[in-house]
This record gives sequence, structure tokens and C-alpha cells, in this order.
Amino acid sequence: MRPPALSLVGSSPQNPVGTRKPGIYSQPCKLGVVPNLLECLVPWHHLLATGTQATEPGDSLPGWGWMAAPGSVSAAFQEYLQHLGLQDFPCGLGSWNKSRLNARRSPRAEPAGLEEAVPPGEETPETLLELLRDQHSPWALPPDCSPQDQLRREVAVLAPELLRGSRVFQIFKSLRILDKGVQEVDEGLLRFQQLEELILSANHISRVTSAHLPRTLKVLELCYNAVGDLQDLCAQPPPELQHLGLGYNRLCGPSQEKHFTVDFWPNLVSLDLSFNSLTDLLGLVSQLSTLQNLRILVLQGNPLALIPTYRGFLVDSLPKLSILDDIRIWPDERQQFHGLARQPELIRSEARLVVSIGEMKGLPNPEAFQQLEVGSEGPVITYSYYVTYEFAEGEVLEDRGSPEGTKIHQSPTVAMLDVDSSAQNTGETKSHQEPAATEEPKAHSAKVFATPGQPWADTIDCSYRKEHIAKDLVGLKSYLEAGTIVSVVEEKVLSWPVDADPEENTVTNKKEGQELKKTSAKDKQKKKKQQQPCELRSDPPIRSSLGTTRVTLETLLATEDLVATVCDFGILIPEKPPEPPVLEEKEVKKGKEKSKKPKAEKGGQASQKIEASSKGKGKNKDIAEVEEGQELQLVPLTVQFQMQLLRWPLEASTQSQDDAATASENSQ
Repeated sequence: MRPPALSLVGSSPQNPVGTRKPGIYSQPCKLGVVPNLLECLVPWHHLLATGTQATEPGDSLPGWGWMAAPGSVSAAFQEYLQHLGLQDFPCGLGSWNKSRLNARRSPRAEPAGLEEAVPPGEETPETLLELLRDQHSPWALPPDCSPQDQLRREVAVLAPELLRGSRVFQIFKSLRILDKGVQEVDEGLLRFQQLEELILSANHISRVTSAHLPRTLKVLELCYNAVGDLQDLCAQPPPELQHLGLGYNRLCGPSQEKHFTVDFWPNLVSLDLSFNSLTDLLGLVSQLSTLQNLRILVLQGNPLALIPTYRGFLVDSLPKLSILDDIRIWPDERQQFHGLARQPELIRSEARLVVSIGEMKGLPNPEAFQQLEVGSEGPVITYSYYVTYEFAEGEVLEDRGSPEGTKIHQSPTVAMLDVDSSAQNTGETKSHQEPAATEEPKAHSAKVFATPGQPWADTIDCSYRKEHIAKDLVGLKSYLEAGTIVSVVEEKVLSWPVDADPEENTVTNKKEGQELKKTSAKDKQKKKKQQQPCELRSDPPIRSSLGTTRVTLETLLATEDLVATVCDFGILIPEKPPEPPVLEEKEVKKGKEKSKKPKAEKGGQASQKIEASSKGKGKNKDIAEVEEGQELQLVPLTVQFQMQLLRWPLEASTQSQDDAATASENSQ
């Protein structure tokens, strides 16, 4: 059960405290947080006995007597009290219950157990509570309010004296203000003399002055803020603090790591520094080792957590640690990493990731949609397909993986810029690239890698594996947060016969006479049959993106080591090429020439046309059958994609295997 807290009504964050796995608050009693809801309030009789007397019965104003600065914690708390309406009917003091206050002040109190007579115009406490609890009542709280809000309103009915004047601050032992735009932790918090838990998640706090924090604090949660400097917080920190939450902030550099020592936090049990920009693992561990009471530590999401030996080094360096990154440390794991703390040379500031691409399915057969006229001379068209993905710039390439992949990586022609530029030649390709242009600009710089191109098949097995070594851990973190872009690219190459140049043929046709053409036509056809295939001249490749998708990699920043997914690009329906002109249109265009020819030739040509038309109709039937068959077997375009973050000792075993393989190759 989460500790009771004050939840402000309004725009609530997307569970900012619970976005990670439960770890810090999984056992709140050990952190000194009171689990009982009623214990969140200081005993009422104690306040009535020791506090100042309430205001006069006729005074219905709260009389809190302070003005809070906008954007401060006090302003958010004041807004919360006004929203609850603790001084308005049916809560607080007024004409509906003034006789009860007079009875409490009177020296002659009624014996216990006897019902007091309710004067006309007033309501009993039971009736007032019913107005608060009934969901259809106009005085009921909205459904999104917390049980603590309902409890405090009931307290305002049963004991309104507790919420008069400055005593309202004494009833809170836990205060939770989420996503209320708080920018300043002001000195108004010192009014909460009984406060033990303060949660200010999902606000805009950039600095915290420790002099403004109550000395009774045991839990301070500041996740999802903009804290970038801890100097003011560590000036006079609360001495009894047991949990400090600074996840999802802007801490970076060795200047911040020096503040996590026993000199500032002598009783710290739980520390959350997740998803900051801490990079110095050795320096941070040397500071944390002074915290003798530290049992729970969260560092996932920092660049230093990407180092292969990160978890093993921490487990062996902090023997009293019980939970690391929301995962309990068992004796077997501690024994596995025993002695790693004495080998700091293994702590290299780099990360190793392996990208694997498997089968690609759902590509439409390009040959099934090609329509060429019978006897027409066209270019030889070849198709190849490959997969591209982005990786963080600044990584070191190693010759590990498929040899074809290494060559592709070294060639700049596979970059997406080249693909886009060549795609401008075809309108179809341009339409594929337009959605990518509307994406939000990336905060990281990345390079594009590609698998070797392969011809069309129903299932293309890429069998691609590439290991990347990233030296820039901060840039790698930004890359993993943004994810990678995976695309399927089609490359089309048109090849023409070298001596079949249309411009040269037109020049020679003008010079040659009509008689030479007629006499040598048959001889040329015989020679072409006897000649071997001529040399082909290939045009620059035309690349088009068949599909693009984003793969989420943020789980690699947490405790996951593997992201395996099947990228689904949807069903591809290729555009039909333009159909050849109908035979009747050709007859109209060449009507004049046909009228001059003899009837015998006309008859022969007519028979040839009938045969050609019959062949064309047969071909159209075959194409229709192919299209009907494809409509029945529509398969989406999919690609198997996987990225693995290597951890120690897996990384050590992989490296030793590669070294052994290299040594054997050299010996041979």
C-alpha cells in the first residue's frame, strides 16, 4: 500500500511515480512512512488540548492569514484547501452547527452517551456526513479525488476546530503535490511541523533550498523535475531523511556525484537517481560506498548503466545493498560477481550492442506486374531488396558479423540521403518518403546501416548480425530514448544493350537509303540470332522505400537487455504500369499507310493482328489470374529486428570467443 498523501485535484500526471517497476515504495514501513490512513493526522484531542482556541463562533472565515507566491508549494497547498471547501457547508463552522461549538466551550457538558438536542435550522453530524458521502449530492467530491481528500472533509464536519488558523498545518504528516506547475520550494513548508513525507513529482522545480525543508522529513521525492544542481539541497539537508528521489532530472557530471556521501545523508536507506546523465561509474561508487545504511539504489537510465560491467561492479562494491534497479540481489548473484570490484580496469566507458535482422516476408513479386508488348525491345530490369536501420553516431565499427554487412557499412551509398535523392526520379518513391519528412526532428545524430541487397523471394533470409561499440554513452542514451528507424528499400536497375543507342540509330537511319534497309533486314535478323548476348549498360540504381517504422528501444535503458520485434509495414499493393495502346488506336493512326498497301498485304497483316490480339488477350487473362491470386493471399511486409545490449559476463565470453577465432585464423 502506498503511503497516504495529499493528492491535488486537477491535471494529474501519467502516474509519474509509478512509471518504473515498484521498488522504492514497495516496503514503505521500512522507510519510516506511516501506512495507516488515520495515522496521517495528528491526534485530534492533542491539538484541542494544546493548540490555541478557535475563533469566535460568528467568525466563519478560515483565518489562515498568509499569502503564497505564485508557483510555490504554499500556493499549490492553498489552492488545494480552497478546492476542498473545508470552511463551506457542510464542512467547517456555520449556522448549521454553531450550537455544537458553544456546547464544547460550555463548562457544563452533557454526559457521554446522551444525545444532544439539535436546535432548529441546524443539522446533525450524521446528516452532514451523508451529504458528503452520497455520490449524487451536490457537495460530493469528484470521482478522481483521493480517499484522503474525503477523510479531511469528514474531519472538517466532526472536528472543524482542527482546521482553523495555523493548526491546519499540524494535521499533515504526508504531503503530495503532483503536476501542479510548482517551481519553488518556499519557506512556507516550515509551517508543517509534523511533515515526514514530501512528494513533489512532475513539477518544474530546478533547485531546492534545504533551509526551507522541515527537519522532520524522512521521504523527499522530486522525480520528473528539472533539478540540475544539488549544492543548495546539500547545504543543510534534513538529518532524518531515509529516501531521496531524484529520478528523471538533469543531474550530470562529477560535480553532482560528490554530494552522495554520508556527510550529507547519514540515515539514507533508499536513493533514486534513475534517468539522469551520470557517466562516472567509478567516482559514483566511491561516494556511495560511504552510505552505510543504503539498501535500495536505482541508477537505471543513466549512461553509466550501459557499461557491460555496471551491475556486477555495483553488486560487489556495495555489499550491504539489497535492491538494485528494482531487482533484488540474491546470494548467487553476489557470488557470481565476487572480486569484480578489485578489477577496475574492466570498467571501460563504452557500450556494446548487437543488431540482428532475420527474415523479410510479404514483398510483392515485381515480375508479375510487368507488361511488355509482344516483340518489343525493352531494358533488362533487375530488383534487389535490403533493410536499413539507424544507429548512434560516434560508434566504433568492428569486423564482427557478416562480411557482406561490413562492406555495406563502409560504403556511403547506402545512406538514406542517397536513397532519398535517387528516389526523386520516380513519383511512387517520393510518395513513400513524404511521411518520413513529417516526423519530429531527432535530438540525436545517427548513421544508417544496411543489409546486403538480395533478389526477390517469398521469404528473404537476411542473416544479418552486426556488433556496435559506442564510446559516446550520453549520445547513445539519447539514441535509445528516441528509438531507431527501420526501412525496407527496393533497388531497381535498368540495363540496356551497349550498341542499342536510340540516338545513334536515328542518325544512321537518315543516312541510309530505303533500299538498303529492305535488302539487309533479313540478314540482320539472322545475325542477331547467331550473335551471343551483347554487353549491357546499367543506369544508376533507382531506390524507393517500401516501408518505414520506428522501433522503441527505451527498455534497454532500464533492466531489459534485449529488444526483439517483428516490424509490420502493412500490405503493399504495387501500382500497375501503363497498359500498351489498343490495336484499334494504332489502326486509326496508320490508316493512311494501310490504304496504300495491296489487299494481299492487308489480309496478311489482319491475320497477324488477330494473332497478336489473341496473344494480348491471353496475357491479360494471365495477369488477371495473378492479380486475383495475390488478392487472395495478401501478406503484410514484415521484417524480424533485434537489438541486444551485451552485459558482463556475456560480453566477456563473446569477446573471448572472437579473440579465439581471430587467433585460429592467424595460425592457419
